[in-house]
Amino acid sequence: MFLEIKNLKKSYGEAGNRTEVLKGVSFSVEKGEICVLLGPSGSGKSTLLNIIGGIDTGDEGYVSINGEKTEDMKEKALTQYRRKHLGYVFQMYNLIPNLSVKENIEVGAYLSDKPLDINDLLHTLGLYEHRHKLPNQLSGGQQQRTAIGRAIIKNPDILLCDEPTGALDFHTSKEILKLIEDINQKYGSTVIMVTHNDALKEMAHRVIKFRDGNIRKDYKNETRIPVEELDW
Repeated sequence: MFLEIKNLKKSYGEAGNRTEVLKGVSFSVEKGEICVLLGPSGSGKSTLLNIIGGIDTGDEGYVSINGEKTEDMKEKALTQYRRKHLGYVFQMYNLIPNLSVKENIEVGAYLSDKPLDINDLLHTLGLYEHRHKLPNQLSGGQQQRTAIGRAIIKNPDILLCDEPTGALDFHTSKEILKLIEDINQKYGSTVIMVTHNDALKEMAHRVIKFRDGNIRKDYKNETRIPVEELDW
């Protein structure tokens, strides 16, 4: 199994005032799948994404990617693991304001031994004609496309998306989700996407539903619906 999460627990706060955010979560994702982590705010899904991403650590249990357990890694190895395996897309774009679209994306390429071709990716992203613009000359959707480009240029095994359409309108959200779908198909990236938008479960290969730090449902979609046909 490509990505395996086993009995993962996480709490915050001091003794007597501790909040259990993850209460022993276990599931697995196959290589090349789009997996949607679905649930309301506070259900533990973003915490889980951060632990998969090596940004946070669990109290118990483990995350394993291709047989490598993150808990066994020292800080230097964990940094290499993040650089080698993972691409991150957040709700906030976090672009470097004085760099062009192309330069912002190239920042990600420096972290990789096997980056994708920058011009090919710019075409895939629909940003080629905007490649010399600065972030403040772009729409919200174009900025999110640039952020996705920065994450995907290093050809990561896993693309982690935390509410990637949270700040966008319906039309732009559909464009960004279509782009994520295209990237999954073209480059074979495994996509783990956190959302509270129930409609997005239809585009996924696998759906994990969270509530109060527990998995309520874990299933594969027999028939996926293309992003163009989603509505909410």
